[in-house]
Amino acid sequence: MIEAFSAELSLDLRPFSRYLSTQGVRHLISEESGKQVLRVVSEHEAEAVRRAFALWREQPELLATLNEQWERQVEPRPRRGSILNSLFQQAWMMPITFLLTVLCLLVAVFSGLGRQLGSLEFLLYPLLDSSGFFALLGDIDSLSEMLRTLTPMLLHFGELHLVFNLLWLWYFGKQIEPRLPFVQYGALILLLAFASNTAEYLVLGFNNFGGMSGVVCGLVSCAWVIQSLMPRSRLMITHAMFAGFIVIIIAMEIFAGAYIATAAHVGGLAAGLLLGLVLVTYHRLVLNKSVLSR
Repeated sequence: MIEAFSAELSLDLRPFSRYLSTQGVRHLISEESGKQVLRVVSEHEAEAVRRAFALWREQPELLATLNEQWERQVEPRPRRGSILNSLFQQAWMMPITFLLTVLCLLVAVFSGLGRQLGSLEFLLYPLLDSSGFFALLGDIDSLSEMLRTLTPMLLHFGELHLVFNLLWLWYFGKQIEPRLPFVQYGALILLLAFASNTAEYLVLGFNNFGGMSGVVCGLVSCAWVIQSLMPRSRLMITHAMFAGFIVIIIAMEIFAGAYIATAAHVGGLAAGLLLGLVLVTYHRLVLNKSVLSR
């Protein structure tokens, strides 16, 4: 993303950020070197944002009139409703989340939503020693087996299973991925997938399971930890939302335990809590930041 401007930490950018959101301008505010830095997707938008910001600083009371000013400052550009343009922007902002979504959809098509795995059985968790975690690790003797401990997240069984998981993956991926370096977010997804899939395999003892829900639960708990300990990160998750996820997991175990990967959910939640603490500690103690940012 391209830096549009920086401002002092004492300045409340929330009104200006809300204005940009009403204009459909995708942006990210982070704290860097004692300043607030606002970034946008393109240099074209950055120039317009700089002019709008300068006007707002000179006359804050005119924020309501910025809609008019914006139309005069920005040259005509491709319609934001364009499907291809929108897909390109999403892929640019969050490539890992976008790639996972596409892979899940492709696997769903070729597997008949899990009803006809056929040649896709290699995506199932490998048959390893399930007597304990360390025994399982010791039984992994190839890269392909290691990769197969991750790939069950791409499998889904039914339309509702697929749609539910991808909607929440998009919701939390859209918030977390733009704030983390590519490697950090990629590592977060892989660790959550390994933790949730392995927990499910150790509990079940067989490998006929799949889904992104363990990763989603991990992103939920990770986002909750970050927002609780670094509230200026402004992630869109509340204590009530997190508690709601816990209640849903408990309810599914009570009323549909035979059909739900409860161990994967719990494993993902636990891993997300731990990894959230790691990210907060790293950003606060190593990077000396009070917000989650690149």
